[in-house]
Amino acid sequence: MTNHPHALATLDALAAADAAELEGILLEVCSSPRWAAAVAAAKPWSDREALLAANAAAMASLTAEDLRDAMAGHARIGRPIAGDVASEREQAGIRGVDRAVLDQLHDANAAYEAKFGHVFLICATGRTALDMLAALRERHPNDAATEAEIVRGELRKINDIRLDRLLDRS
Repeated sequence: MTNHPHALATLDALAAADAAELEGILLEVCSSPRWAAAVAAAKPWSDREALLAANAAAMASLTAEDLRDAMAGHARIGRPIAGDVASEREQAGIRGVDRAVLDQLHDANAAYEAKFGHVFLICATGRTALDMLAALRERHPNDAATEAEIVRGELRKINDIRLDRLLDRS
């Protein structure tokens, strides 16, 4: 394996990576250092399902602060990070959407962030802008504890997709 975080990866290559290299690769998947450490500690993974199980276990163990660290690596819905391939791919459902819908997403995001103190996080892969807007509006009434658990589940799904993509590049 090379020192590039987007290097082709197999389970064996990931397991053989030195600690710093593996941490860098995992932090590209999820920006929570505690998550990356927990997934790395579960190696070697016997198969893809074991790696995904390590993701699920790591997500379940994250504190509120760890979840904030994980969310820090995600763009606002409707505003993918320019040049960030994962962000642009995951938010493909907003491409070409009407400006009025983007404005509604912006307003709903602002209201959500004002209430919860963090970006609205959803596994956007395969969702349209209208789907994401509906989910944002549906989740806004939640209390903080309920929303934190939904965010934890959405992060797990995003990480599963990113881990699958990492392994599928090999």
